[in-house]
Amino acid sequence: MLPLRFNEIYQERVWGGRELENVYGRSLPCEGVPYGEAWEISDREGAQSVVRSDSGEYAGMTLSELWSDVSIRRKLFGEDLKVWGGRFPLLVKILDCREDLSVQVHPPAERCEELGGESKTEMWYVAGVDDGAKLYAGVKEGVTKEVLAEALSEGCVAKQLHQVEAKVGESIFIPSGRLHAIGAGHLIYEVQENSDTTFRVFDWNRRGLDGKPRELHVEQSMECINFSDIEPGMSAPYANDTGGQTLACCEYFKVDEYALSTGMNFGNFDEERFSIVTVVSGELRDEAGRVYVAGDFMILPRGKSKLSVMHDALVLQTTVPRGEA
Repeated sequence: MLPLRFNEIYQERVWGGRELENVYGRSLPCEGVPYGEAWEISDREGAQSVVRSDSGEYAGMTLSELWSDVSIRRKLFGEDLKVWGGRFPLLVKILDCREDLSVQVHPPAERCEELGGESKTEMWYVAGVDDGAKLYAGVKEGVTKEVLAEALSEGCVAKQLHQVEAKVGESIFIPSGRLHAIGAGHLIYEVQENSDTTFRVFDWNRRGLDGKPRELHVEQSMECINFSDIEPGMSAPYANDTGGQTLACCEYFKVDEYALSTGMNFGNFDEERFSIVTVVSGELRDEAGRVYVAGDFMILPRGKSKLSVMHDALVLQTTVPRGEA
């Protein structure tokens, strides 16, 4: 069965740019507009991934249609996959961050009913970074709820945030409750729960694309922030049992990285379950002759389908845990 490719969904963001065009040669919808996000695989209301016309019998179907039809879901995705809310469980993006993103936090599952929204745990893989660019994750030693509240009242929180200078190829896990922001100058591959809930704590005193300050959620944020999450570092990969290394593993997803040599074949290690493959570098080809290069995302349906490595490649493979069918 052929890999499923989807039409990208581009999102305008005040902090975005045109790197998706410059780095990956993509045709963005409008000239001069800052696009901060490309939603590569999405099952969200109003933002449905649609299977590309060259993806075989499912061309033109939405991801929601594939997932909600039980017979199709079992055929493409597997028999015993954990399902959250009846939707495809993940949202996968590329983020083009030309300016700092807002300082934000996502609510943990146990607080969502009380505070509103959906839980959101995610991981970032650094695909590109400018010299001196910084990621913000967690708080500095000694920063309490009261200290952060005072800094917010003064209109500046940078000194309270833990800063990390990441390198291309590094990743970091962002659990719900971790205060975080992506600094200007990053190109990020993001894997996350299927959620679009973000509580903004601080937005660098800027205005949005409409010229107005963007909405903040300080009260909700303060109830979510884990102030014991002090100065976390980038993730430390560890060897897996399939010849690659694991970058992130949690109850929602597992992300592994594989360095593949020319002439190898690559597919699902568990042929009874699907995976999401992200090409970081190199070139792969499917059984129909379609070529995949850096910045391409696809769903490999369950089964024996293989990708041929045409030039040495680095790929990410994302899977979801077993659970209720």
